[in-house]
Amino acid sequence: MRPNLAAQLDPIYLESLYHQWLEDPLSVDESWGIFFLGFDLASCPRDCVAAAQAADQSAVASLIYNYRDQGHRMARINPLVDPPDALKDLELKTFGLSEKDLDRVFDTGHLHMPERATLGQIVEVLKATYCGSIGVEYLHIQDVSIRRWLQARMEPNRNRPNLSKQSKRDILEHLINADLFETFIHTHYLGQKRFSLEGSETLVPMLHRIVELGPELGIDEIVLGLTHRGRLNVLANLLDKSYATIFSEFEDNFIQNSTFGDGDVKYHKGFSSIHRNPDGKSLRLSVTANPSHLEAVGPVVLGRVRAKQRQLLDDDTRTRVMPLVVHGDAAFAGQGIVAETLNLSRLDGYGVGGCVHVVINNQIGFTTPPEQARSSSYVSDVAKMVEAPVFHVNGDDPEAAVQVAELALRYRQAFGRDVVVDLISFRRHGHSEVDDPAYTQPILYKKIGSHPKVKELYTRRLIESGDLTEAEERKWETDFQTRLDQAYRQAKQDTGEPEENLPDIHWTPIASAYQDTPVETGIPVDLLGEVAVAAARVPDGFHLNPKISRLLAARAEAIETRSAIDWATAECLAFGTLLCQGFGVRLSGQDSERGTFSQRHAVVRDAETAEAYVPLNHIRLNQARFDVTNSPLSEASVLGYEYGYSLAEPKTLVLWEAQFGDFANGAQVIIDQFIVAARSKWQRDSGLVLLLPHGYEGQGPEHSNAYLERYLSACAEQNMRVCNLTAPAQYFHVLRRQVLQAFRRPMVIMTPKSLLRNSLAVSRVDELSEAGFQEIIADPALSLDCRRVVFCSGKIYYELLQSRRDSDPLRAALVRLEQLYPFPETQLQAILEAAPLDAELCWVQEEPKNRGAWSYVAEKFCGLDEKRRLHYVGRKASASAAVGSLRLHRMEQEALIDAALRSNDLVTTKGGVPR
Repeated sequence: MRPNLAAQLDPIYLESLYHQWLEDPLSVDESWGIFFLGFDLASCPRDCVAAAQAADQSAVASLIYNYRDQGHRMARINPLVDPPDALKDLELKTFGLSEKDLDRVFDTGHLHMPERATLGQIVEVLKATYCGSIGVEYLHIQDVSIRRWLQARMEPNRNRPNLSKQSKRDILEHLINADLFETFIHTHYLGQKRFSLEGSETLVPMLHRIVELGPELGIDEIVLGLTHRGRLNVLANLLDKSYATIFSEFEDNFIQNSTFGDGDVKYHKGFSSIHRNPDGKSLRLSVTANPSHLEAVGPVVLGRVRAKQRQLLDDDTRTRVMPLVVHGDAAFAGQGIVAETLNLSRLDGYGVGGCVHVVINNQIGFTTPPEQARSSSYVSDVAKMVEAPVFHVNGDDPEAAVQVAELALRYRQAFGRDVVVDLISFRRHGHSEVDDPAYTQPILYKKIGSHPKVKELYTRRLIESGDLTEAEERKWETDFQTRLDQAYRQAKQDTGEPEENLPDIHWTPIASAYQDTPVETGIPVDLLGEVAVAAARVPDGFHLNPKISRLLAARAEAIETRSAIDWATAECLAFGTLLCQGFGVRLSGQDSERGTFSQRHAVVRDAETAEAYVPLNHIRLNQARFDVTNSPLSEASVLGYEYGYSLAEPKTLVLWEAQFGDFANGAQVIIDQFIVAARSKWQRDSGLVLLLPHGYEGQGPEHSNAYLERYLSACAEQNMRVCNLTAPAQYFHVLRRQVLQAFRRPMVIMTPKSLLRNSLAVSRVDELSEAGFQEIIADPALSLDCRRVVFCSGKIYYELLQSRRDSDPLRAALVRLEQLYPFPETQLQAILEAAPLDAELCWVQEEPKNRGAWSYVAEKFCGLDEKRRLHYVGRKASASAAVGSLRLHRMEQEALIDAALRSNDLVTTKGGVPR
């Protein structure tokens, strides 16, 4: 409510409003802005008592604002560097005040202390709050109510929270455990990498405070992403992974076999456990396995959290499952995926109710100092893009760190937003323990070498305050040392059996081994019709675009009349039938709601109100949920997110769609280090599907090729499936097979572009209801009189088919490889045996010779038929994926089709179709 006229004419109010306008012209009513532009209130005579008082009061208000805004620059947040004694922006004279004014009484405004206080008291509170061991940045948050909430919880604490004696002793115990754990490994496994937490041990009591407070705030589970640094310490001293197991990993006792896979280094592994607090409350903790591309784990954590929130029916509040990601300083500032992931935080399709980010700020990245690693003032500045409050805290002050950890958690639970804690500490050793940091940072590491441990600093503080005796501290250390010695002896005798992770009940029914057993994926026509009708139905009064209305109606009619089913209809029916069977479906990608090629229309919008409607969520009562989301213009973070979702939810068909197949290039780290290798490295399964539009239509190198050869080269040990399909029915069955089968593996599908509307690329209704997926499709022409057997995969089949109809002097049989990996050797062997012995065998592909499936398929054929040679027909090897000229593309395409069906000598085998 606006103040009355008398209040508006009050000089103090006017002066305050004027300075508010100076700080931010948009923060006052427009009429006042016009007034201040025309009349400078600051020109009032200084001998006017009221005006002088108003000016001084306004100066105090500005002083308070600037301490809130700039106090972190004077805060004692760096254990290695003393803050400046004074800051020009916070000096009294900057505001027209002096030490003579320190005893004068002023209104304190929104400052959380008595309504009136002396300037000296005000400055004392401001320094204690904003210039102590905690420096905070929060005025970039636009929501005033959030700023007020933070101020109410920060400003009453002039020094630090009033911790109980037991709380302080608990903090010290965590520090002792963290310190002795690192020292023990350093002395017993000299020279082995462990990415020590030494210098940043305060992380452990910080995380303990979050875990212990979590159940009180309604949290059932915390999903963690961790850095290398301190990972083993956190696993041991927070998640209660046994010390013996960790020492066994240093001993390298584990025998790697087909059961456990190839494994990974110890500071990459995940782990889950139930953590029980001293008060008897407990929650589940789950550390997500991660590769050396550390920040890539962030979106994976968020995806896991989103799936778990769905399982707990926590979609509305998102308070029961929380992500906590620990970052390294250089990685947080340097990795672009951090900004991509932050950008997901407040999007409807990806939000998880906020993430608590903790940065272990070593003030160095390997050998690179901050001035060479970032252009921003703080490592955390990137988080301001989502208005996350940032708390910088001195790693040598564990009580302040615990205070900040609690505030960050409460903030997340209250507002459902991201929050950052910047734990400013140091790295006592090099990047790893085999590295000597003094080579590149001699001055810094001379200072670190003489700097006391935080355990020693805090022990001294507690002894001086009377909260601890020296004898008690020595006993704690002796007892813990005994535990480590016992675990070490056990590790020396270890049989090699790894410690079991806490089982996930959602994965209990899912088999781990790959199975070749065919899966029944056909669906009765009645259910197909029910889905098709529902997919075309909109609520009464909904104004559906006429073109879309006709398209959706045609899908329903195709089932009713047993007409041809196109690609988009087959996909719709696959999704819908799974939903009716209780399997969720989640699809995301750039423009996936409509479909890049205007083929899907999974979300329709009212032509007059733009209201969104998802027909597949209204097929029948008690069906599963269909989530389809247009993703931000990002690949790495979104694919990581969907991969994380699939890790937690095996009963949902999770799909990520690239706008064009080559867009997956932007997510290569997620593909190579998670999707392809996770089962071998971490024994983690996923049923994620990658839809990569692929096919040569003359649209240039970046819109033609999904780089099929990359996926095939990464295939081994049944780690995933790779398909290049030719028929809508095949697409229908392979999608349904993905969740109906007993096990889970990722699947890569080269999805078509031109086939979406190719009149030949259609299927009969009975092919959806009666048949199943065929890994290889033979040709009726494969008979004793065929002279050539042409093997191919994907879109090229229809061009060969059309050309064969027009003229085929060689009487070629066309055989389609629909699933390239695992390779259908048995089925292919049967086809080779059925083909005439004198028939020529050739492989035809659109891609250049050094791309596509040629190298992979040629090797497979060598082991199946040593008597006959498989010839290559296609484009010659090329550095670029495709030509840029449509005319040249067509010439190449015609040449390779002609070579496949009409050339008698297969001249292309030495190099491919010339360019």
